[in-house]
Amino acid sequence: MFLRTFGWSFAITAIGLIAAGLLWGAQGFGIVLILSILEISLSFDNAVVNATVLKRMNPYWQKIFLTVGVLIAVFGMRLVFPLLVVGLTAKLNPATVVDLALHSDKTHDGLTYGQYLEAANPAIAAFGGVFLLMIFLDFLFDEKEHNWLGWLERPLEKAGRLDALSSVVALVALVLASRFFAEEHAETVLLAGVLGLITYLAVSGLSSIFESGLEEEAEREEEDEKAGKSIVQVAGKAAFFLFLYLEVLDASFSFDGVVGAFAVSNDILQITLGLGIGAMYIRSLTVFLVRKGTLDDYVYLEHGAHYAIGALAAILLIGIKFHIPEIVTGLIGVLFIGLALGSSVLRNRREAAEEDAGELVGSDK
Repeated sequence: MFLRTFGWSFAITAIGLIAAGLLWGAQGFGIVLILSILEISLSFDNAVVNATVLKRMNPYWQKIFLTVGVLIAVFGMRLVFPLLVVGLTAKLNPATVVDLALHSDKTHDGLTYGQYLEAANPAIAAFGGVFLLMIFLDFLFDEKEHNWLGWLERPLEKAGRLDALSSVVALVALVLASRFFAEEHAETVLLAGVLGLITYLAVSGLSSIFESGLEEEAEREEEDEKAGKSIVQVAGKAAFFLFLYLEVLDASFSFDGVVGAFAVSNDILQITLGLGIGAMYIRSLTVFLVRKGTLDDYVYLEHGAHYAIGALAAILLIGIKFHIPEIVTGLIGVLFIGLALGSSVLRNRREAAEEDAGELVGSDK
């Protein structure tokens, strides 16, 4: 199962690193390898959150996530999307942006492609920060089967009964970020943050609408089949919007990786190749977690991943003004997931011990 799930990732890694060595020599090989590791470390929590969504999709859409989704992730989010961001924020035509991206030492009005992308950081951080913050807040305010930090989560679940509380908190955070971190970019930050909120509400709302209709459609399955409309088609609609949600989520996670990658290399092709290899592993890990049932066995992993998302959202918003090293971002995610995994293991051992003790008591009787 492990090789079947990660086979493509291993193959792409080998091909990518060989290509890097042939194109750019030993230095290029090392850069692509570092970027791959950077992407994996920054997005490990992304895989856990992806798995919570992917397990609600049928095997067909899981394959779509691993095939079409990878193409979107590698070429769309890590190559085309940064080009679009630079073009829109700097008001440059597509030809100029592509030319700057392909020639890392070339400048336009005295700025390179990497510098233009860095200048777009306030808008990128605000959009991604608010989107990720909404994911964290919705998880925090929602009722959960298991509570990891009960002293914190139980009161917040009660507070979550208030409608639209997540949106209110996110907007307050956005206003504070624009006030204290944005400086002359306040208007840009507010606009980008609101767009991030709208994107989250639109995509997650549409997926919820279709998903909530599945139970009703299941009851009418026979009638639907007679009418030529099967439950698979309806599930496909729900899965399609969940797929869109996953892609936007991946984009939000990739922002800090794309911007941070320019601290390692100014070559857009090296960056795309390195981050693309990392994205393959994140997707393979997502599918592995689903098929292995890891989230069911270690019930606090989802909590740890969402707390890591909340931390990343805060880092993005603070990063509008202050540079936070990528290693800090990666270590925070690994720390939360590691703590959640450890707590899950202890919980499983405790429950197993209690079950064994109960059986002993029963046998004595």
